[in-house]
Formats: sequence, C-alpha cells, structure tokens
Amino acid sequence: MIRTQIQITEDQMVALKKLASEQKVSVAELIRKGIDYVIQKRHYMSLTEKRKHAIALSDRFISTEQDSKVSENHDDYLADIYHL
Repeated sequence: MIRTQIQITEDQMVALKKLASEQKVSVAELIRKGIDYVIQKRHYMSLTEKRKHAIALSDRFISTEQDSKVSENHDDYLADIYHL
C-alpha cells in the first residue's frame, strides 16, 4: 500500500469515525472503499484492462453488408467504444 495524506473537514472525520465504528473497520478502509467507488463510477480501466477487454470482445464483431470492412475499421470502432 501507498501512504498518503489528505485533508478533510471536521464534520467528515466525525462521520467517518462513526461509520467506521459501526462497520468495525478503520477510517482508512472506508476511504479506500470510497476511492474504489469513485473509480468504478467513472468506469476507469487501465490500459492493460482495456486491451484485455478488447481482445476478449474481438471475436464478437462480424462483418455485415453495412460495413464489409470491419477488419480494416476495427481500430476506429474500439476507439469509439473506449473513448480513446
């Protein structure tokens, strides 16, 4: 784990300590869970995760009459999907 410092309000600390006590976890654990929640809400994926996901999905795309050059345009499609 990486140690870091943050600044929060007194009200936030009081609420965190109360919640941590109720859940029998540390304040640090609640903060880590909060960070995970924010990351998941933003649908953040590392580049490695994006590549693995793209490879897993690659065989799901087939050419159609509408676009018979999927193999040539696949990079554009993936860029659209992953907002690259």
